Amino acid sequence: MFDIAPSELLLVAIVALIAIGPKDLPLALRSLGKWMGKMRRMSNHFRAGVDAMIREAELAEIEKEWQERNKRIMAEHPDAETLDQTAVMTPLDTPSLPPSTDAPPPRSDTEPEAAENAPAEPPAPTPKKDD
Repeated sequence: MFDIAPSELLLVAIVALIAIGPKDLPLALRSLGKWMGKMRRMSNHFRAGVDAMIREAELAEIEKEWQERNKRIMAEHPDAETLDQTAVMTPLDTPSLPPSTDAPPPRSDTEPEAAENAPAEPPAPTPKKDD
């Protein structure tokens, strides 16, 4: 878009050095750099906003397509809806009574029985005899 050759850039630098002067040139370049940074940040922010709007539009389009496909599939297979309703009503979904607080928790089959008979504390080590 902006095709600047190195010779053109050198010409601009020489004109800036003559017009601004060697004393104020660093200050001018610093302010130019700040403005360029602001312009880049604004363009990046704008670009990110446009990208977000495009993604939202694509997601809305995909969601609409999925809804249309779902309606078509449900129209082709009306018995699937009754299967879904019966699958929801399983015995596992019925409410159960809360466990009583005085009964011990159920033991799983994976626990060894030796764990119940094991002492609460490990035995004390025996002192070694000096020979």
